[in-house]
Amino acid sequence: MGDSSKSGTRVFKKSSPNGKITAYLGKRDFVDHIHCIDPIDGIVLIDEEYLKCGAKKVMATLTCAFRYGREDLDVLGLTFRKELHTDMQQVYPPTQENERRLCTRLQERLLRKLGRNAYPFFFELPLNSPCSVTLQPAPGDTGKPCGVDYELKACILYEGEEQANRKNSVRLAIRKVQYAPDRQAPQPCREISTKPVLSDKPINLEATLDKELYYHGETMNVNVQITNNSSRSVKKIKISVRQFADICIYSSAQYKCPVANLEHEVCVPPSSTLCKVFQITPNLSENKDKRGLALDGQLKHEDTNLASTTLIKDGISRETLGIVVSYKVKVKLVLGGLAADVTLFLPFSLMHSKPINDDDNQRRQDAQDALSIRQEINSTSSRNNSYSKEPTPSADQQVKKPAPDAESVHLINFDDPLPSTNTGFEPMPGQGWDDDELQFMEFTRLRLNNAHPEQQNGLPPPTQN
Repeated sequence: MGDSSKSGTRVFKKSSPNGKITAYLGKRDFVDHIHCIDPIDGIVLIDEEYLKCGAKKVMATLTCAFRYGREDLDVLGLTFRKELHTDMQQVYPPTQENERRLCTRLQERLLRKLGRNAYPFFFELPLNSPCSVTLQPAPGDTGKPCGVDYELKACILYEGEEQANRKNSVRLAIRKVQYAPDRQAPQPCREISTKPVLSDKPINLEATLDKELYYHGETMNVNVQITNNSSRSVKKIKISVRQFADICIYSSAQYKCPVANLEHEVCVPPSSTLCKVFQITPNLSENKDKRGLALDGQLKHEDTNLASTTLIKDGISRETLGIVVSYKVKVKLVLGGLAADVTLFLPFSLMHSKPINDDDNQRRQDAQDALSIRQEINSTSSRNNSYSKEPTPSADQQVKKPAPDAESVHLINFDDPLPSTNTGFEPMPGQGWDDDELQFMEFTRLRLNNAHPEQQNGLPPPTQN
């Protein structure tokens, strides 16, 4: 595998059940930067022998849908699912638009590494597309959960076909996410004054957060200041973090769910004050049993977290955003007797920090298109063949290579030098010795080495007659 100290570039891949078509993506989370959205750029590799078996097309489809009912309730053609955005493009035979479009650095490297049967695809999401949000199902629920999800599909269509066979299709679940903005909003602060029953003077409650933006898993500091000028005593302080999920598809229904709670017994008698800082941490680990809780779009076999705050763009209708998530801290004073409680809310944002480096999924200044890369591959291949005069070693002279280990079969190493042909030619851009490793990550799970195709899909092998 090379030097273990070198950092590798992850590439997510998934193959069709028959292994004839494989899709590659550099990432599964695509960021909404408010003014633009990361393009969805990838590669489809097609088996060469499969292309010779008849006229066919390879299509790629991107679908955003909102599921508002359980999948097991879909009967008689009635589905509780609405498609919000669909885009389709032809990958093979390659269109002139795709062949002339500039590739990302990762696409260039994959095209050169995978060869002539690799073809790029490019998708762009509209600015008003919703973020991926999943509503947490109950422990006994099966099938796909409710929420907004994105799916990328690559499939082979024979001539005259409109629907692809499952064995010729690849489906990849991806997410559209928003990261925390660079600038902090003003520090949240609220103050309320109310007169309890049978009291001539009020109780003043002031609450402040140490900042407006928090990252997932970060502890919040809530500063509570009470000035009790009434004739009632404050017995208890309750602090909770509440999630608000607005379903904007068909109605303006709002669902509220507490995700963190804190109670503190106090005694603030009349004509006294109290100033105290409370710490509270909202997280998913303590809320896994709450059905309907909004989560960040969940990928298979991976843990997720509470849904991030939705950043609403100017000029975009809320109806197109699917599910809008927001958070508030609720501070509640419990008074004795028949006096009503004193309550206020502090809105804040809960989000992820921005990723550090995403250079491989960006376009270089001297980026190339797929057509020019394919021409370079053909030219270099012909030069190597013309300069290669070395005789083929006999069977006794051949050195048997050791079998690859279980980890190396999922890695592509860009550090291996090109075969020596004594031509004096320099390697093509993206194929040099300074490039780091490219590590394949399965979208679902690592395939069993040397397993039968049915076993790889979790099914028992077929019986032999």
